Amino acid sequence: MSEETITPLAEIEAPWSRHLSLSAVDHDSGLRMLRLRIKEGRARFTIIDLDEKTARELASHLQDWAKTE
Repeated sequence: MSEETITPLAEIEAPWSRHLSLSAVDHDSGLRMLRLRIKEGRARFTIIDLDEKTARELASHLQDWAKTE
């Protein structure tokens, strides 16, 4: 079974009792992923692993949206 090293990057408190956490996930195979974990309330979790290309694209869209007035 593949081993992974998880490095916490950021914790963000979001509106409506949501908590976001970002972690770097490095697999022993060399695969690098960005893990976005969204906690809603007490028991609901959504976990999304993104490759580098997808993370860059998402970051670009988020930045564009945040710049709009």
